[in-house]
Amino acid sequence: MGGSTSKEELVPLEVVDHVDLEKYVGMWYEYGRYPNRFQAEDGENVTATYTLNEDETIKVVNEEFIEGKKKTINGKAWVHNKEESTSKLKVSFFWPFAGNYWVIQLGENYEYAVVGEPKRKYLWILSRTTEIPEEIVSSILTKLKEQGYDPEKVKMTKQVPPREEATNTA
Repeated sequence: MGGSTSKEELVPLEVVDHVDLEKYVGMWYEYGRYPNRFQAEDGENVTATYTLNEDETIKVVNEEFIEGKKKTINGKAWVHNKEESTSKLKVSFFWPFAGNYWVIQLGENYEYAVVGEPKRKYLWILSRTTEIPEEIVSSILTKLKEQGYDPEKVKMTKQVPPREEATNTA
């Protein structure tokens, strides 16, 4: 089981108190993640862009570059039960299949977010910028361990600056 130190039953995963979806939408850079079967191992410049729809669902556009070629996948997310928590969402890229998207850590100003799910099989660390200050990364990883995740399994995502176009100075 991802993150647990034994085969014992995992304690319930705690989520943040509240997610203001209007603040949450926008573009996020993937800072790190647990390796998974639906993202390339060598993917880089990974982003997730969220747009709030009129029906309060969220349009999801995930992009990654694999050997220089852009791969895009579109999906849809929604709050699973507004009365219970706005931090527990569902996301679907292939209807009718949907997975848990739980916001388990969130920067005070929505500058970073950590997304997981109850079985601790999946994890993403997202940031509004390509870098996160080291003290915040350390805090995120420490809290992940407390939440039943294994920080050693987190694979940092390569965010390569875009190539500048050549200019003719002759």
